[in-house]
Amino acid sequence: MAMVKDVDVRGMQHCETTALGVLLRHEGLDLSEPMLFGLGSGLSFIYWDSKAMGFPFLGGRVKPFVLTRNVAAALGLELRVAETASPRKAWQNVAGPIDAGRPVGLQLDSYHLDYFSTKVHFGGHVVAMYGYDEQDAYLVDTAPQGGAVSTSRTGLARARAERGPMAARHRSFTITAPSGPAAPQDRIIPAIRTCADAFLNPPIANLGHRGIEKTAGQVPKWLSRSGNPREDLPRAAVLMEQAGTGGALFRNLYRDFLAECVRLIDSSHLRTGHRLYTEAATRWTQVAALVAAAGESGDTENLVQAGAILHELSRIERDAMRALSML
Repeated sequence: MAMVKDVDVRGMQHCETTALGVLLRHEGLDLSEPMLFGLGSGLSFIYWDSKAMGFPFLGGRVKPFVLTRNVAAALGLELRVAETASPRKAWQNVAGPIDAGRPVGLQLDSYHLDYFSTKVHFGGHVVAMYGYDEQDAYLVDTAPQGGAVSTSRTGLARARAERGPMAARHRSFTITAPSGPAAPQDRIIPAIRTCADAFLNPPIANLGHRGIEKTAGQVPKWLSRSGNPREDLPRAAVLMEQAGTGGALFRNLYRDFLAECVRLIDSSHLRTGHRLYTEAATRWTQVAALVAAAGESGDTENLVQAGAILHELSRIERDAMRALSML
């Protein structure tokens, strides 16, 4: 058996921030989950639909692993990333650092992990690994998934080898903090402005505040868009409120990040952004409840109300990001 000593196996709400937290705490940097999410410029929005999809997808964060790269760059950390098509080499990339006393981050497909009760393919899932024996690998996942967990090495190999949307080629990574890492407070404003710029100036209408406005027009049609509304709509609501989002499609995390920032930086723009994202988080939870109710009842009026709130959310989040862009 190989086991990294003194690993803080605290699970958080979101998978990527959970893994980041494990690796950073082992390097002596203990940051809150909202701070990790905010320093990674993690907030975003995407509405995606196509004929090949069974139901539209709503996303509230940047692409998998972008957050990790952003945090490493912001704090001046050494991020070593390994990818390979070889399962043998992929195992060596993980076992080597663990044998040397360093936890490793993994991007994989959660479908094959033994402890996942909901079997859905998602290739953008991220965990931290801190040990292994002949049969099992010892991981840290989100608090809802159990925090410190284990899965068979066979299942882990399948999860890492799976191909599909958002999947990576057996991606593993380690983080090393320099002797004098950048102070998180010094990186807050650049991270917020990066996030705001991307949100306010999306390249296509499916993204950012434009994407929320587009969603406002599409959601009222979801009963007819779905082949199985009683399953599809409640599932969409669960993905907004649970599924590692921290609630309100990641808006709770960003609200709490801005609350931390307000305590560190005296800025009216920051206070405005925090106030508006507090409102946005509440309204996203209302949208999720209305979508779930529409699926259960078949009542289109719930979706009409959700569309009206989304229209307001587009304005609220646009105004919030405009204020934050002036930091």
